[in-house]
Amino acid sequence: MKKGVFVLVALGVSSAMVFASGASQSKGGAAAGPGTVRWSFWGGEARIKNTQLAIDKFTESTGIIVAAEPAPGTGDHFNKFKTQFAGGNAADIIQLGGDFSNLQVGDNVGSVLLPLDSFVKSGIIDTTKVDASAITAGTVNGVLYALPLAANMPALLYNKSLLERAGAPLPKVSMNWDEFRSWLTAVKERLPQGVYPLADNSANSDQSFFFGYWCGQNGTVMWDGKQTRLTTADAKKYFDLWADYRSAGLIPPAEAAADYSEANESSSSLIAGKVAVCVIWSNQLLNYQNATADELDLIELPNAAVTNALWGQMSQMMAINKNSKNAEAAAQFINYRVNYPSVWQIMGADPGTPVNSDCRATVAVTPAAKKIAAYLDKAGAHTRPRDPNMPGDTEWNSSFFLIAQNVAYGKISSAEAGQQVMDLIARLTR
Repeated sequence: MKKGVFVLVALGVSSAMVFASGASQSKGGAAAGPGTVRWSFWGGEARIKNTQLAIDKFTESTGIIVAAEPAPGTGDHFNKFKTQFAGGNAADIIQLGGDFSNLQVGDNVGSVLLPLDSFVKSGIIDTTKVDASAITAGTVNGVLYALPLAANMPALLYNKSLLERAGAPLPKVSMNWDEFRSWLTAVKERLPQGVYPLADNSANSDQSFFFGYWCGQNGTVMWDGKQTRLTTADAKKYFDLWADYRSAGLIPPAEAAADYSEANESSSSLIAGKVAVCVIWSNQLLNYQNATADELDLIELPNAAVTNALWGQMSQMMAINKNSKNAEAAAQFINYRVNYPSVWQIMGADPGTPVNSDCRATVAVTPAAKKIAAYLDKAGAHTRPRDPNMPGDTEWNSSFFLIAQNVAYGKISSAEAGQQVMDLIARLTR
């Protein structure tokens, strides 16, 4: 993983040039003068590489130098932002997830981010082709602070080629929990020694959305914005589920699973050939597919069609540091990244399905992008409004991961883990 800062140096071209592309471009985004914009984001090798290509095109067209600062995961990214912001050295453009919770400032988003409304009014940022739901997602107390690039959904990714080589049955798109376990068991009987049906996604170091999904489909919402509906017994059942998978050999033992953080394709046990199925966001299919010659595809999380517990989530919201010294150039880059088909031709469906209507047709051309669209068409019927993130989301994810790891290594029981989860929720929400 590349973790350093890479800087793309612009040629001395006129800032009045239009963005070159074979496709028609959305209007808006008057060219800013030359300057330097720092952009902090996260992603795997493929996203970093494609981001560089996209920035290169932007730089050639505007004369604006963009210094991109990638991190391998959301936890690293937001920890860096908090440290840099406190020291007065945060990047101009800050990439968020699907909401503002990782900033850990509640509704006081203006304490760290610059409103975008003036850039919309001046035409630097064009929102005429942006979905209303995306604008709503980026708005707090009537003020627009961020624009999402795309939307996506939780999914299970499976290696179709691996299953076919092994003579294992292919999955149905929708299964309940019993059907899912029976299918994993049938797959296990066919896989080679040392290859497991499912990755241990009980918790990853920088996200725990599978647990959130499990709570929702179980009727015990983890956090509704005011309180948790979870009990210690409910949380215990979750860890019992994964303990059952582990003891049955349906997921790798803790020592083997620990070799893969499962943050992206660069750290995936599926891409390494160690498992047949893993949990991802639907948009990640593109980079995972690019990382292997095997054919991959998507199915729903277990019980989704029964409970409608999936959700659509905005992806990769882009915002401006309130202390940015080159905010207009930053706003122009946000406009470019959200609205221009040419950049989507480079990035593909990596962040998800574009929120710009012109750009959606641009990405739905590759086999992987078509699979994402087909999955969203199927799974979109099995959704409900997403629940709020847990307060202190970054700390929640990292602490929940440690609890799950202790269960996996046999250091604590499922019952003890359930109590620790409830204690953690109480501490973060008091």
